[in-house]
Amino acid sequence: MPDFLSFISEILWGSVMIYLLLGCGIWFTWRTGYIQFRYIRQFSKSLKRSLKPGDGGLTSFQVLCISLAARVGSGNLAGVALAITVGGPGAVFWMWVAAIIGMASSFAECSLAQLYKERDASGQFRGGPAWYMTRGLGMRWMGVLFSLFLLLAYGLIFNIVQANSTAHALKYAFDIPRSVTGVVMAFLALLVIMRGLKGVARLSQWLVPLMALVWVVTCLLISLWHIVEMPAIINMIIRSAFGWQEAAAGAVGYSVSQAITSGFQRSMFSNEAGMGSTPNAAAAAASFPPHPAAQGIVQMIGVLIDTIVICSASAMVVLLAGHGTRTTGYDGIQLIQHAMSVLVGHWGASFVALVMVMFAFTSIVANYVYAENNLIFLRCNKPWAIWLLRIGTLLMVVMGSQLSLPVVWQLADVIMALMAITNLSAILLLSPVVKIIALDYLRQRKLGVTPVFDPDYYPEIARQLAPESWDQPPRQ
Repeated sequence: MPDFLSFISEILWGSVMIYLLLGCGIWFTWRTGYIQFRYIRQFSKSLKRSLKPGDGGLTSFQVLCISLAARVGSGNLAGVALAITVGGPGAVFWMWVAAIIGMASSFAECSLAQLYKERDASGQFRGGPAWYMTRGLGMRWMGVLFSLFLLLAYGLIFNIVQANSTAHALKYAFDIPRSVTGVVMAFLALLVIMRGLKGVARLSQWLVPLMALVWVVTCLLISLWHIVEMPAIINMIIRSAFGWQEAAAGAVGYSVSQAITSGFQRSMFSNEAGMGSTPNAAAAAASFPPHPAAQGIVQMIGVLIDTIVICSASAMVVLLAGHGTRTTGYDGIQLIQHAMSVLVGHWGASFVALVMVMFAFTSIVANYVYAENNLIFLRCNKPWAIWLLRIGTLLMVVMGSQLSLPVVWQLADVIMALMAITNLSAILLLSPVVKIIALDYLRQRKLGVTPVFDPDYYPEIARQLAPESWDQPPRQ
């Protein structure tokens, strides 16, 4: 099985995904007028007046925290360490490149999710790739296919990854049996997911900023303590990314292709740009300004926070400990635990384990929210189906704590590629709509007015939208 999964992953990532991700990101960067560079200053404005939920939706801040909860998980710790193990220090550089380019793809998919959102039976906004595939492209079959991929990924496989990394971290730091970790995490996750979307949102808006701040500040202080070594670390990352690292530095075993592939894989698993997961959260917002581009900008910044800030913090810890230039007996989460122990002492492994618990737990509950959202799209949101999904999610958490790491990551890579291929194909087909959204937002900003999306200006788009999804508030 591991050999078969490795073969499939190499085909998908070596022959399809790298070019599709690059092409899609570059395309939307151009089509939206270099959105990730021009609109970054609008981030705070897109979160303005977001402390109180609007009618039928969550706040922009709550939605950002849910998406960060799903993004910020084992990929930011174990994933970064794994990328460096496989691709060398140069993988970090390609993670940065993938994130910067992927910001444009994230803007596209999240803006489309906002545009094509609709209300469920309780009045809550729902949406995501399955909705814009159905309404925007008229291809419900494509939406069904994507929903099935997402249910498999976020309801099952990705929760295995989170539980696996957490169980290994706690075993290494505290010698806690992995089975105990799995059972306890499953029980606590059940308590949260039973509170529904709004319950997960309330948890995320408090816990996610706290855990991210704790990790980044700690890594930043460590980097400042070793400030004299930082120029050499940055130089090593750049040289390794392009194959310039001298054999004497110990990177002779790494290739540029390994660095690129590993960097893109781990970046996408972490920030999820273009994969079609984040739009499920973006659609739930009652956005201010009331324009689809506002949520696109907010979620685009989420990619920046996840990869450029949090993943870079993790990478600096690994590289400062010297693990980028020599082989160690550690892998994944244990590698970063050992690196932290080298830098700060024996308490470093315990600290990483506790951070991993917070990262993984919020990811599991956010993953469930995404999966349940697509269950609603499939019209299978009966009580028995909801409980079947919950039981499946919890079983994967328990099982994930027992599985071997290579198999877990290979499964995640394959399902991640299948989701992304489906979603990226859809947003490329809808790129004329993305361009309209971006230009409409920019035009109103230049006029000095609060952007408000008015479907009446675009009759073809208006016919595709759900009734009452874009009722216009008065301009402010």
